[in-house]
Amino acid sequence: MNTQKLSRPTDQRLAMISSLASDLLWYGRVETTLDRAKQAARYAEKCITLAVRSYKDVVTEEKVTKDEKGKEKKISQSKDGGQKLAARRKLMSLLEDRQEQRVRGEKKQAFKARKGDIKHPLIEKLFEDYAPKYAQRAEENGKGGGYTRIIKTGLRRGDGAQMAVIELV
Repeated sequence: MNTQKLSRPTDQRLAMISSLASDLLWYGRVETTLDRAKQAARYAEKCITLAVRSYKDVVTEEKVTKDEKGKEKKISQSKDGGQKLAARRKLMSLLEDRQEQRVRGEKKQAFKARKGDIKHPLIEKLFEDYAPKYAQRAEENGKGGGYTRIIKTGLRRGDGAQMAVIELV
């Protein structure tokens, strides 16, 4: 297997790549060294592919309940199917969790209303925003993949390392 060690022990290297991929998926763009960008791109592409393959797996159930007056009401609930649930759990193990931050001057109630009761916003962003976008793109182009772009920016001052910007397409 052709992997780069990036001058780190395995556990530190995997943590660094996971963190870079999480930042890439959260912010959409990250500046780092070229070698790190290449590794983070591979990691992020696999995560996006996992989300794209399973985001449509939703099970809806209808329940009939009675209210206080005895009238029956039908309530439909949507839950993740088996494939989507497994993908969600896999992504939670692969990526570091990123949380919403309060904007300066934002009231606590407004922040709670905007955030809702989402426990893992990065995973939700993957399934709600990126997966439908890239699935539609794959249908139009007839092929999947190619979710990231790496642009070389120049040499870093000090050690002369090749810098690059990695971004989602």
